[in-house]
Amino acid sequence: MQHVDAVRRFNRFYTRRIGVLREGLLGSSCTLTEARLIYELAQVPHSTATVLGRELSLDLGYLSRLLQSLKRRGLVQAKPAPHDARHSLLSLTDKGRKAFALLNSRSREEMAAMLSELREGERERLVAAMSTVESLLGNEKRKPQIVLRSHRPGDMGWVVQTHGEVYSREYGWDERFEALVADIAARFIRNFDPEREACWIAELDGERVGSVFVVKHSKTVAKLRLLIVEPKARGRGLGRRLVEECIGFARAKGYRRLALWTQSNLAAARALYRRCGFRRVRKERHSSFGYALVGEFWQLAL
Repeated sequence: MQHVDAVRRFNRFYTRRIGVLREGLLGSSCTLTEARLIYELAQVPHSTATVLGRELSLDLGYLSRLLQSLKRRGLVQAKPAPHDARHSLLSLTDKGRKAFALLNSRSREEMAAMLSELREGERERLVAAMSTVESLLGNEKRKPQIVLRSHRPGDMGWVVQTHGEVYSREYGWDERFEALVADIAARFIRNFDPEREACWIAELDGERVGSVFVVKHSKTVAKLRLLIVEPKARGRGLGRRLVEECIGFARAKGYRRLALWTQSNLAAARALYRRCGFRRVRKERHSSFGYALVGEFWQLAL
């Protein structure tokens, strides 16, 4: 029941926050449902009551009364459907289109004012949370959106934390691995050369789920570093996409080789590198992160 109460509490908060409980939505003479009908007719002219009812989950009797009210006020008009005179095609009148333009403008202004109270990072968190709600509760399962972008403030902390958590959970590595990742990330930021180096952060529906870096080693050799894909984002080809971004970038910048360091027990990563054309050039035993490991050095001729 606590989940039910939490959702109900959020519904009460949000409806109050966006002002839909006030008489006359956005200072107009329309109720929330009437305004939504006007919006739908502005997006899809010549719709029918059946389609509107299905789209908005409205009882047809209630919908009919709303439409009659909008017609009496000169906002909506109905014409017989050419293919079936028993049905009417609904559309906005000139007055209805002006009402929509005013409602749309006021809605955008009000939302912009609300968002202006938040910092950029907070706005991104809000939109990401809304996207999560929409994807979980929506009837239609839309295809998840994967975006690769360059790094920005806050990303390095996420890279370090994610490496530490994932490798501890999946391989038992201790905090010394996290310290290594932190050192690599810090040196990347301190010495970043945008003409020769790059970082990609992968987002799934606005949430960070992966990373990879290209770091300059010499004039002719670049290193691929800190490749990771969170478990929840695996199986989508994201790891390969990140590696291919690195390869394309290194080639475009004139490097002759792309090198990386991995471990013999990281089977999925090794298989990915091999599929992308990398070849192991040497290996060495070492004791790190609480385990006896076999480090492997791989290279790709560009």
